[in-house]
Amino acid sequence: MARYTGPKAKVARRFNDPIFGPSKALQKKPYGPGMHGRGRRRKPSEYAIQLAEKQKAKYTYGVLERQFANLFEKAASKQGITGENLLRFLEARLDNVVFRLGIAPTRRAARQLVGHKHIVVNGEVVNIASYAVKPGDKVGVREKSKSLEAITASLAGRANRKFNWLEWNQAELEGTFVSYPERDQIPEKIQEQLIVELYSK
Repeated sequence: MARYTGPKAKVARRFNDPIFGPSKALQKKPYGPGMHGRGRRRKPSEYAIQLAEKQKAKYTYGVLERQFANLFEKAASKQGITGENLLRFLEARLDNVVFRLGIAPTRRAARQLVGHKHIVVNGEVVNIASYAVKPGDKVGVREKSKSLEAITASLAGRANRKFNWLEWNQAELEGTFVSYPERDQIPEKIQEQLIVELYSK
């Protein structure tokens, strides 16, 4: 399963945003990485700003270049606003849904749970992190995995993780993907219009 395995703090500092979760590095060093991180930088070009926004979205959702390009094509071919469609498709990835439901503390941990066959969709084991969840699908924890410490510890802190497009059944350790989220419901600080402009060149 291809995924980014490089330094997380460095990437978070580049975008000045804790895209991999809370980061002490951002608190200690609130400036860019590298020997010129503190110095004055040239004003970035329009292309550089657009590219940085795309990279930020890719790192946030843990998607590689080809997957991201394919999702953008799908979003562009669908009726509606392309940028918003793109974010909805990213939110509908199985690893992201597992993270949003609170089954895993991070998207990276969610990918691991999916890859190790701890997650079921509509009662069937699915081990593909990029699996596209559809409205009405039920995503839960496999029966054998319900006592896993990593899962129980994450679920213990899910009280502050509630999203309007998801419903959670604590008794069954199962959530329902009710609908694709609206843009104002997605908390990520991503300027999707810049990504659309980049791909439109």
